[in-house]
Formats: sequence, C-alpha cells, structure tokens
Amino acid sequence: MRTMRRMALLHRAELHPTKLELLAAWLPTREWYEGEADAEVVRVAAYRFDDPAGEVGIETLLVRAGDGPVHQVPLTYRGAPLEGADDRLVGTMEHSVLGRRWIYDAPGDPVYAAALAGAVLAGAGQATEYFEFDGGREVRPPSMDITSDAPAGALAPAAGAVRRVVDGDPTVIVTDTVELAVVRRPGTAPAAGDATLTGTWGEISAPLAYACLR
Repeated sequence: MRTMRRMALLHRAELHPTKLELLAAWLPTREWYEGEADAEVVRVAAYRFDDPAGEVGIETLLVRAGDGPVHQVPLTYRGAPLEGADDRLVGTMEHSVLGRRWIYDAPGDPVYAAALAGAVLAGAGQATEYFEFDGGREVRPPSMDITSDAPAGALAPAAGAVRRVVDGDPTVIVTDTVELAVVRRPGTAPAAGDATLTGTWGEISAPLAYACLR
C-alpha cells in the first residue's frame, strides 16, 4: 500500500451559501441518498486531490444527514461553468477570496476522474492542506487517511474525457480509458476492481472501500 502527498492551498474565507447548505438541498434529489429530506447535514471527514493545473478544487466530503448513514460526496470547485455539465451542478457559492464558484458533483468532471484514477491506480494519495500565514505555511492535519492497494510502480492511464456517468451506489464513471466506481455509502456497498482506494477516519479504524478502478 502506498500514499504520496501533494499540496492544496486553502483560503480563510466566508462562503455563501456554505457547502453543507448546498448539500442539504441537493442530496435528497439523488437516488442513492438515504435519509430524511430536511435533515441537517454535518461534515464527518474529508480529503482532497490536487489539480496539477491549479484551476479546479477537488474535495471529497464524508457527510451525515440526521441519523442517516455516512455519504461520500466528491465535489469540484470551478471559477467558471463546466461546459456540458449542467446536470451535475450542485449549486453556486460566493467565496470571499475567489469570488463566484461553481460546485459540481465530481464524477461528471474530467479533472476529478483523472485525479481519482491517479489515487486508485498510482497511489497519488490525498493532498496536504495548508494555509499561507505570515509568509509561511500552516498545515491543516488530515481528518482521514486514504491508501491504494495497487501494485508498487503502477501508472495511472490518462483518463481522458468522461463519456458517461451511471448514478447509483456505487456511481460509475466511464472515461476514454478506464472505468471508475465511487462508493456513495462507505461500508454498505461493494467496490471490486483491479485496484481499490480505502480509507479510515475517526471511529472507523478498519479500512472501508471508497472507490475502485476497473
């Protein structure tokens, strides 16, 4: 098992609406969501991937709505609309540092598909989160750990375009070169493939499957 950390710059900013407020309205519209429609959504843990171009924020949230199960919700944050992805738009928010941001359900975003393929097959791991502070860096400790069971030395293929997304649990992403499966309710849905991304957080000490590559 391998992990390799990259960097993700965070901003101390105000968000309107917040990510959790957006998800509280969006999650009940998903077929794989399990819980009450008006339940409060709380953050349990999260991990980020790095966009090599530095343009797209890639964050996967683990959230719980009320007394329901934990859901895995990968999101991408963009400074402009993603062409052809209106059906994947979670909503827009005003970021006090970056301005308006378009928030997408990440399985429909090719930048996420490439990052996920790298994490699952090449052990790219999660990005180390940090704030810039007084000319230095203040690292935020990770709220969970992820790792891949791919063989050492494996290389992730260029994912290319997202050809289609099959909603469900797992949610399947079909690209030019690979098929990825994202578990929406970790611990309750199987994930089997050539390589699997697993993780632990908080009270969950036994690794659960979060995604796989077929």
